Amino acid sequence: QVQLVESGGGLVQAGGSLRLSCAASGRTFSSYRGGWFRQAPGQEREFVATINWSGGSTYYAASVKGRFTISRDNVKNTVYLQMNSLKPEDTAVYYCAAPETRPGRLYRTVGDYDYWGQGTQVTVSS
Repeated sequence: QVQLVESGGGLVQAGGSLRLSCAASGRTFSSYRGGWFRQAPGQEREFVATINWSGGSTYYAASVKGRFTISRDNVKNTVYLQMNSLKPEDTAVYYCAAPETRPGRLYRTVGDYDYWGQGTQVTVSS
């Protein structure tokens, strides 16, 4: 079992930046992939970014590629999401997630992940 707690959300103007953190506890987090998802009001939860256990491999949704950066610090058991050039359409609750490793998964959908944080609100004003 892995417990995840997000922090760093808030209100920011369009064009601004925020850095989200996801602190993990429980089993050794360094053996887990990390992911970020978001959910806007009335919409389904959508994939944002994922990073492998070492941090050497990342993948982003097209809507955030070039603006967001996912990273991790396995000493601190923390995954980060640096968000730059924020847009009003980035407004959502952002969730950190971690999956149990299973063959054949791409780790780009909600169903691929087993553990979730409680979410942190990001609001981007125009």
